[in-house]
This record gives sequence, structure tokens and C-alpha cells, in this order.
Amino acid sequence: MSHSERSEAKSRNPVANLIATPRDPSTEPVLSEVEGLDMPTRTKRLLLFDIDGTLIHSGGAGIQALKLALKERFGIADDLRDIEIAGVTDSGIVISILNKHKIPATNENVTSFLDSYVHFLSLELPRRQGKLLPGVLELLEKLKSRKHLIIALLTGNLSRGAQLKLDHYGVWHFFEFGAFADDHHDRNLLGPFARARAKEKHGREFSAAEIDVIGDTPRDIACGKALGARTIAVATGMWTREQLAEHRPDFLIDDLSNVDRVIDTLGW
Repeated sequence: MSHSERSEAKSRNPVANLIATPRDPSTEPVLSEVEGLDMPTRTKRLLLFDIDGTLIHSGGAGIQALKLALKERFGIADDLRDIEIAGVTDSGIVISILNKHKIPATNENVTSFLDSYVHFLSLELPRRQGKLLPGVLELLEKLKSRKHLIIALLTGNLSRGAQLKLDHYGVWHFFEFGAFADDHHDRNLLGPFARARAKEKHGREFSAAEIDVIGDTPRDIACGKALGARTIAVATGMWTREQLAEHRPDFLIDDLSNVDRVIDTLGW
């Protein structure tokens, strides 16, 4: 095979393009012996997944639900093209929309907008041609079978919106808990909520070195870095591989389709 043929073959293989920054041994999963047992047990690791663009594409259900909620609550028609959506919390998006139209972003206005949004989201999801992204179901099934892994969410969705979306695509049951827009409008402040819930459920602190944040936007990377976690960017959303690379995630993956390779590379 010529050099050009090898290059072309690599470009067609998303996991062949997986890159990583040099590994810090302190962030690597380790084996620890259990007293009285011959077999080692893996140290627990907390995996925090984003939803939109990482696990699913909703086919535009979310943005349409926002438009309908704005129209219902405030009588305003807006295509929202100038509102940043990807990687932003639902509450942050609503505050931006209200500010744009000079509507006071009071708790009452934000809450009523979000309530309408969730209502319309439940109607829009079955109308849209959304999907689970490549490899997601197989990956979640394999991760769930590994008892040392804790699978949870770290997402800008409201908890109600997250459940609607993941129930619709049949994967909500894989996740033990999450941190959501209900907790804070600033995505970079959601990590500690996930960490605290992990401690509540598992009776131990998780160090930053034991946490992975997986997402498809620079905001996911920033959120993971704010927590001190290992950051894994997946180029299945609106941001290209090159754009994500500028934000220096620890790992950068084209997609999750080659499940075994992803698990092996990330040490899961």
C-alpha cells in the first residue's frame, strides 16, 4: 500500500485518528488488590457524559421547543439563529433569549419559559428524525457491565429535558445520576454537583484524577478542565475536530463507533 493509500485509509477510520496528549500516570485507572482475594479489582472511575451531540442528535427538537415556548409565553417569533445553543445550559439559553428581547430575566420568567420548553420538547421529540449516535448503545452496554465504572451525566439540559431525550432514545436507564441546568446556569459550575452526587451514592470522594468528562463542544472541555478531570472530546456535534483540538482536550475522537478501541484507549 502506498503512502497516499495509507493516508486515505486512515482518514476513513474515525478511531485511527484518535489522538491524546501525553498521559499523566496519576489520571490512569489502576488496579488495587482486595484483601483475601486473588483477583484484583479496578479502582472506581466516574464517567460524566454530555447528551446532545455526544450521545444523540434530536433532529432539532430542542431548538423548535425553544421557539414554540417563546411564542407561547411572550408572543415573540424568533428563529434564534443568533443565540448560542451548543454547550450552553438550558437556563443560560433562556436568559440569553430574554435579554435579547429586553424581557426581565426574573426567576418567574425563566421558570415559566423552561416549563413551556419541556412541554413542547415532549411533543417535538417523536416528530423529529433524531438518532442515537454511532456506537453509543454498544458503548453504554459494555461500560455498564464493568462494575468499577460509574456512568452519569454532566449536561446543560434540565433534568426533565435530559430524561425526555434519553428515554425517547432508550438509554436513560444507563445513567445513575447527573448534574443539570437545574443545578446552575453556568456549565463550569456543574462538575461539583456531579461529584457530590457520586459521593452520596457510593460513599466515597472521587478525586479529579478519577473522573472523565465526555462531550462534543469546547464548553464540555472547559467544564472538565474546571473540575480538573480528564477531558474527552468527540467530534460528533457542531464543532469540527480541528476546532475542538484548539481547546486541548486530553483525548480527541472522531466518534464512538469503534467501541472496543475507545474502551481500550481510554483505559475503561
